[in-house]
Amino acid sequence: MTVDRAIPVHRSEGMASRQAHADLPAGTYERELGREGFRGPSTEMHHRHPPTGWTHVDGPLRPRAFDTSGLEPDPQGPWAATPLLGNDSLALRWWRGGGHAADLFRNADGDDLLFLHGGIGHLYCDYGHLAVEPGDYVLLPRGTLWRIESDGPVSALLIEATGARYCLPDRGLAGNHAIFDPSVLDCPRIDDDFLDQQGESETRARVKRNGTFTTITYPFNPLDAVGWHGDLAPVRINWRDIRPLMSHRYHVPPSAHATFVSERFLVSTFVPRPLESAPGTLGVPFYHSNEDYDEVIFYHLGDFFSRDAIQPRQSRAARVGPRLHRLSGEVRERSPPGASSACRVGSHR
Repeated sequence: MTVDRAIPVHRSEGMASRQAHADLPAGTYERELGREGFRGPSTEMHHRHPPTGWTHVDGPLRPRAFDTSGLEPDPQGPWAATPLLGNDSLALRWWRGGGHAADLFRNADGDDLLFLHGGIGHLYCDYGHLAVEPGDYVLLPRGTLWRIESDGPVSALLIEATGARYCLPDRGLAGNHAIFDPSVLDCPRIDDDFLDQQGESETRARVKRNGTFTTITYPFNPLDAVGWHGDLAPVRINWRDIRPLMSHRYHVPPSAHATFVSERFLVSTFVPRPLESAPGTLGVPFYHSNEDYDEVIFYHLGDFFSRDAIQPRQSRAARVGPRLHRLSGEVRERSPPGASSACRVGSHR
């Protein structure tokens, strides 16, 4: 028998607000206990003390931050990228490359999502040519052959949807144009740059399948398409094209900022926006423990209200779930509206 709905418990005990995240009882701190990544049933607890007011955390759930800025470039390409975190549904890797890429790369394990953190370059793939710059997401469908060329260093977060694909999230009543109009998604072009890179030089393609690597050698450059048509292709969007859902009276949960979704995780983008300002409204993230998901935030640019000590142009990934968490108080006090850009990955455990 399949159980597909929660037990309908609707109760209120002791001192409690009438609505979540607003008009809290004086002297209390709200904590949300929720399921299914802010979409399922939840309860708001009101505490006398800050729920994250611990003195020590010992064990595997202790807070972790990964400073990727100190990792050395690897000329061997994305398959030599540094693994950061992963599970059966996804793999997070950090890649620093650049220059002329002699080899091509193909991921047969799942779709790849590249978030370009630094550097300007040109992506060449089966479908054509795309110029790329910092802040770009580039979604490469499973099996796409590709490489990036640049005049300087390039750094990117690689998010593999292992055994799965990426889709756009369902915007529901907000409509298909909410967050971003799908018309802003760019696809590779078969332009002069793409045609000029074609040739008869020997070319290697390095294919990843089941975590192992196979090298296929061609006596020519296999990126030799002269045309294509269909509804499967890489797409690109920059975070600057994202227009977030906002409310000055309610803190919109992270899942509402989803940019891409896969079968068991989603990728959200936090872009500059005004903070909540209405009287009585609980501003920025409430205390919560996302029990069914692991959460990871990648900091791209500026000051973000969930963590301090992120330096300009520094990249950092922080694992924040399923441990109880919320914002850094120092950042909440000093962050102006429109100060940051960050990428959040929420993965079902």
